[in-house]
Amino acid sequence: MPLDPDLAVSTPQKDHHDSWDADRVLLYHLGLGAGANPVHSGELGYVNERVLKVLPTFSVIPGFEAVRPAMQGPGLDYHLSTMLHGEQELVVHNPLPPEADIVTTPAVEAVYDKGKAALLVLRADTRTIDGTELCTNRFSLFIRGEGGFGGDPGPQPAPWEVNGEPDLRVEVPTLPQQAAIYRLSGDRNPLHIDPKFAARAGFDRPILHGLCTYGIVCKAVVDHLLDGDPTAVRGWSGRFAGSVYPGETLVVSAWKSGSDRILVRVDVKERDVTALSHGVLRFR
Repeated sequence: MPLDPDLAVSTPQKDHHDSWDADRVLLYHLGLGAGANPVHSGELGYVNERVLKVLPTFSVIPGFEAVRPAMQGPGLDYHLSTMLHGEQELVVHNPLPPEADIVTTPAVEAVYDKGKAALLVLRADTRTIDGTELCTNRFSLFIRGEGGFGGDPGPQPAPWEVNGEPDLRVEVPTLPQQAAIYRLSGDRNPLHIDPKFAARAGFDRPILHGLCTYGIVCKAVVDHLLDGDPTAVRGWSGRFAGSVYPGETLVVSAWKSGSDRILVRVDVKERDVTALSHGVLRFR
């Protein structure tokens, strides 16, 4: 049955009530590889609850839980095996506290016709229980084989071009068990843990979560270009261009662009492929 974009977009979604504490944040940070240097004060800020700072990308965890029911709601009849996570965008309204009771309002923001695929954009607006806006996450999902329905192709992507040598090039090793740790934050997709499932999907072995790479890269830019201050991040977006296997090394390249923007690309050192492209981190 074809997708029904009008029905999908017009169907209201239920608010998702959630909460987090320092332990949940610590687990997320450990899933990104934080704390690798146990005597570095900046690293300790991610893994010691007494001085805890919170990466804004932590918000994808409650955000994903909120939009999960909308992924296959009314008007969205498709096989999950045809879905690929294409892009992620985060807008930060206020810094994330170490503990919070929150409400996230999910929505199907758009369903675009990309020809051979549909592009499903899910939005998650997260606020504290007392109404303080924290962040907006957008999950852009490609649904293969579901395009060609004559719908809106969507906006043209913003220009993204870098020149010269990057202001930052840093290698970030991942752990062989990185996906096993990260999945404890909530994303239990077997693609990231089950070798047989990964083989059926066309991979040599389980791959790292795209959102894990997304968080690792945000942390690297914060640590090396923003003085280790996660509250400086106003927004972070990127396109998932290729897979990462746990244990591989990410090469993060970043270029300063103007007074409040950093352009980012991430390559896999061992295979010379790009894992994340068109990255834009906005800061205050």
